[in-house]
Amino acid sequence: MAEPHPVEPATLTQISVLPKGTRPLIVCDIDEVVLHFIPHLEEYIGQRGYRFDSHVYKLIGNISALDGSPANDETVRSMIQGFFDAHAGEQRLVDGAADSLNALSEFADIVLLTNLPGGHNKPVRTSLLERNGISFPLVTNRGPKGGAVAALAAGRREGVIFIDDSPSNLRSVRASLANAVLIQFIADARFLATAEPLEGLGLKTNDWHQTRTYIEGVLGG
Repeated sequence: MAEPHPVEPATLTQISVLPKGTRPLIVCDIDEVVLHFIPHLEEYIGQRGYRFDSHVYKLIGNISALDGSPANDETVRSMIQGFFDAHAGEQRLVDGAADSLNALSEFADIVLLTNLPGGHNKPVRTSLLERNGISFPLVTNRGPKGGAVAALAAGRREGVIFIDDSPSNLRSVRASLANAVLIQFIADARFLATAEPLEGLGLKTNDWHQTRTYIEGVLGG
């Protein structure tokens, strides 16, 4: 069967140089999971005369100027790129993320998989994470993450955990790797509260202690 969401060559190149492990695998997003994103972006667009229309979990189609006129897709994408170019090295760590990931790494391999825009931002992001005690392989991706997670999991016999805030990425991984355990983590409580139920989801949370306990139960850590 063809891969529903093929991994991009640039992402596959990054994956190909990672060591092949035999332990369980945890693939974890960064923005709004390990690092706060929504509050920072909200401040950034506010300084430019824009705001979120609602706390429905999407960006495109959910941002307007302060006068109520909707921001077009190009404007939203430009602001997101501008935000990361300016602040990829300044985002705050989500409480409990570092301790939990480091504890989980005692019995599982961890890979950070992010749709961070701009290859030039990867070293900045890596440095920020390392300053906060998080030193795991970081792979940048573009688009749905199913193909990338399937590539990371290829040849492994142990369980795979995927943690992400995005419903589309969670659905993508479910389509590409049906046996993956899915966790939706949205640090911002306002957006977590509006997130719609997803089929096949193991846990929906904004609490790293709860996430760690759940994963330990699944993987027997």
